[in-house]
Amino acid sequence: MMGEVTNELAGSFWTAPVEQAAGKLATILREEQADVLTCYDDNGGYGHPDHIQVHRVGMRAAELAGTPRVYQNTMNRDHFRRGLGAFAEQATAAGVELPDIGEDENFGKPESVITTAVDVAAYSEYKRSAMRAHASQISEESFFLALPEDAFRYAFGTEWFIRDGQGPGVTETDLLAGL
Repeated sequence: MMGEVTNELAGSFWTAPVEQAAGKLATILREEQADVLTCYDDNGGYGHPDHIQVHRVGMRAAELAGTPRVYQNTMNRDHFRRGLGAFAEQATAAGVELPDIGEDENFGKPESVITTAVDVAAYSEYKRSAMRAHASQISEESFFLALPEDAFRYAFGTEWFIRDGQGPGVTETDLLAGL
């Protein structure tokens, strides 16, 4: 996370020169004739330095390559806050301590700037498995993995994106529509 000494180690993605990394990615985007690129939002979803760098590199690469659609993956801060309230009692009963995201500006984006919502609830078990595979970053005791299934599905059953030039509000549900 931000402020960790490991972010400054040689070879960390956070320290990669943006133009150099974007140039490499732009080459691939051109070779593949990519119509769509996904990256993180400008705060990396929740302030993760490598995710912020993915945003910087991805946005620049899409610009260099002329990739027509760029979707910035984010978390719907308002949806998440509603869920924390709705599932608080259930989480407490399960012994799960929910985070206090309060007014944390580094946690996702407000609904008002989100343009795309993709229903991925059918894949929630795979998302939880993928999180478990990152044991060095997400412990089994984290609220992400400890949430009851229906709360997890609520929190992670939709992928949220921001597409520049769209909106306001959710106007898309498919990243590849019309291609």
